[in-house]
Amino acid sequence: QVQMVESGGGSVQSGGSLRLSCAASGYTYSSPYMAWFRQAPGKEREGVAGIDSDGSTSYADSVKGRFTISQDIAKNTLYLQMNSLKPEDTAMYYCAVGPRWPLSHRLQSPLFAYWGQGTQVTVSS
Repeated sequence: QVQMVESGGGSVQSGGSLRLSCAASGYTYSSPYMAWFRQAPGKEREGVAGIDSDGSTSYADSVKGRFTISQDIAKNTLYLQMNSLKPEDTAMYYCAVGPRWPLSHRLQSPLFAYWGQGTQVTVSS
C-alpha cells in the first residue's frame, strides 16, 4: 500500500520560509519521479517542482530561485524548501510520485499515480 504523508505547512508572513516534507512508502517504481503540486481555492492544481531519481530537478517559473526540491532516498522523504514566500503561494500543497516518463519534468498531474492528502500553506501580506 502506497502512503504519501505531507507535513510542514503553516502560516507565515510574506518573505518568510517554510520547509515541507513528504514521507513516502510502498511504491515499487525502479525509477520514480517525485513532485510537489499546489492548488489554491478556485484554481487548477499546478506543478511546483519535481525531482527525478537521478537528482535532476524541474521548477515552475513562478517558484524558480525561491523554492528548492530535494529528496533523502534512504529515508524515502521528499522535501520542498520554500523561501521568499508570497501571498500568491498560498495553497494546499501535495506531494506525488509516479514512474519516470519522458515528460515527467513538465509536472502534469496525470503522470503521477499516487498522491498525499496535502498540507496547507498560507502566506499573509
